[in-house]
Amino acid sequence: QVQLVESGGGLVQPGGSLRLSCAASGIIFRLYTMAWYRQAPRKQRELVAAITSGGSTNYTDSVKGRFTISRDNAKNTVYLQMNSLKPEDTAVYYCRARATVGRYWGQGTQVTVSS
Repeated sequence: QVQLVESGGGLVQPGGSLRLSCAASGIIFRLYTMAWYRQAPRKQRELVAAITSGGSTNYTDSVKGRFTISRDNAKNTVYLQMNSLKPEDTAVYYCRARATVGRYWGQGTQVTVSS
């Protein structure tokens, strides 16, 4: 059974930082492209950042220079370091694993940026 379990969300003031984690089980983690998506109220889910099995990364323009995605294959975990957070970063953040054999989603973790 595949499980992706996100953690690390919460309430933070503008300009603050959070680190999200997504622990995977039931997949050969190192073979998967891992990504973080987010969905704000009344908006479509959007890709935030992705990291391939080879370590290549890409980011949506609005988070470049502020967010960093990384992975630890030994721990089957992908991270999203979020710095200089803005109110518009408020959303539910989802972890996704993708490979030719399938795609899987986590349950999401809420990030709220507010003073």
